[in-house]
Amino acid sequence: MATGFVFHELYLWHNTGNWAQVFPPGLTVQPGEHAENPETKRRFRNLLEVSGLLDHLTTIRPRPATEAEILRFHTPAHLEKIRSMSAAGGGDASQLTPFGSGSYEIALLAAGGVIEAMDAVLAGRVRNAYALVRPPGHHATQDVGMGFCLFGNVAIAVMHARAVRGVGRVATVDWDVHHGNGTQAAFYDNPDVLTISLHQDNLFPAASGGLAERGKGPGFGYNLNIPLPPGCGNGAYFDAFRRVVLPALDRFRPDIIVVPSGFDASGVDPLGRMMVTSEGYREMTGMLMDAADRLCGGRLLMAHEGGYSAMHVPYCGLAVLETLTGRRTHVEDPWGPVMADWGQQDLQPHQKAAIDAAATLLADIR
Repeated sequence: MATGFVFHELYLWHNTGNWAQVFPPGLTVQPGEHAENPETKRRFRNLLEVSGLLDHLTTIRPRPATEAEILRFHTPAHLEKIRSMSAAGGGDASQLTPFGSGSYEIALLAAGGVIEAMDAVLAGRVRNAYALVRPPGHHATQDVGMGFCLFGNVAIAVMHARAVRGVGRVATVDWDVHHGNGTQAAFYDNPDVLTISLHQDNLFPAASGGLAERGKGPGFGYNLNIPLPPGCGNGAYFDAFRRVVLPALDRFRPDIIVVPSGFDASGVDPLGRMMVTSEGYREMTGMLMDAADRLCGGRLLMAHEGGYSAMHVPYCGLAVLETLTGRRTHVEDPWGPVMADWGQQDLQPHQKAAIDAAATLLADIR
């Protein structure tokens, strides 16, 4: 069955201004380019075309999410703040989250694109799907846009699936290098949504994503954080998948698996300090596909989040899409042999200790 793909030119028109990576320009900070700029997503989509893989993807046309769909997660005050600031020429959603005129409408299109991908997978029109959307969403909370995110794209799509499509149990596996705090917050007291986040320990947001954040009330045990020490490569990520992520999915038995897909755990990302290779993302995608085949009829949805290396993100994304489609192209990652030779790509003892700690939390998932 086909792999669906969501993309729209307007995603690249979301304007984050001439910041210096993550700092506003001024007399002591030279203007430059914001880290969350269009180039990584543009190059990702373009490499799909150059490789020929784009011809084998099923186009899923995005639409703007409705206000009612946004308000399943966000407060009316937050929606109005983003709308009014966008209409006035833009601003900062919170600290370090700039956006420009028209970003409100583009953010609606991003959330709606993930909803359309969700519907396509649930309806069986495609087996799996990748939504290459922008702005990202996994840091946005109910009433705050943060971490470059305006609306919680994945959270909104999951709430749509449960409210409109009658889906019972959903698991999210966030492999962005930053903690998926917004998705966690959306379902923190909900035992029907298992939220898993693998991330660099205490990177962003500060003091977020620790082992003790496990959910509350009936949702206790259904939020699972795997904070990993800086410097983890494929070995640590594979071990975390085999010993924590996959057993958690097997215990929970979801009706669909959703991946907030950031590629900023890759080895040359400017905003992370991990060493995952494109082959690492290929392997993790395969593991999730096997789990989806075993547990939920192959239903797997990925929605793009972070990843700030314009040079490397496209190769990570291509590896994921090749795996989702089962088609290997002629394109090879030029970084592949370089990163493969880096020291400590294998699982290290201190990394294993962190994964051991996360594995102790599995017993509360049922």
